[in-house]
Amino acid sequence: MTAQEVLRFQLAREKIVGKAREKNGIGTLSEKTVHAVLKAYYAPDVSAQEVPVAGCVADICTGTEIVEIQTRGFYRLRPKLERFLPLCPVTVVYPIPLQKTVYWVDPKTGEISGGRKSPQKGSPYLAFRELYRIKPFLTDPNLRIRLVFLNMEEYKLLNGWSRDKKRGSSRYDRIPVSLESEMEFSCPQDYAQLIPRELKEPFTAAQFAKAVRIRRELAGTVLNVLAFLDAAEVVGKEGRAYLYRAKG
Repeated sequence: MTAQEVLRFQLAREKIVGKAREKNGIGTLSEKTVHAVLKAYYAPDVSAQEVPVAGCVADICTGTEIVEIQTRGFYRLRPKLERFLPLCPVTVVYPIPLQKTVYWVDPKTGEISGGRKSPQKGSPYLAFRELYRIKPFLTDPNLRIRLVFLNMEEYKLLNGWSRDKKRGSSRYDRIPVSLESEMEFSCPQDYAQLIPRELKEPFTAAQFAKAVRIRRELAGTVLNVLAFLDAAEVVGKEGRAYLYRAKG
């Protein structure tokens, strides 16, 4: 990130989170904080926000490009993509927590406790459960996917089913602290960078999962999408497991 981009992000964060909101408590806005901060970051001019286009409302429309910020539930994007992509370039922004600090909120008293850093680190592969939901659109030349890696504070309600109320609890809000990096995919070939060069071919989903440090189930989804994009291909089977290799 450049110094100018870092400053612009901090200004967007201050605009949304702000001292007044911090005094009023967490989650006082109707729009979730990560979404609101990123919208302010990518479109400081509010006239470019929430713009009607083709019967839908675009998060950001500059006149030459549409930006949709989607924190989850990519299936909701399908109607918009069907209408927006024939008109102009569309960038879908997906935030991923790089480093996350978890806080717990008592839903009765509002008391906040915790502040424990999560051992999980963000990676681009975490986006693929959502990308799978819009897989038919990923080959459209007007579509770009931008992964945004943020350090975040996550606030969760103590309303779960376990004795300590943490298991099965609800996420209340996420507050972005800093924007660390971005990764953009503007064509199918860009996705090939997600296959490690040192991975011996052909490889199974289990071997891919181990190489990139993700779960086997998620690796299957990633490889399904990469094969659809022609960044990888199935070249046989080893027992009941498919064998893959990178293309290009």
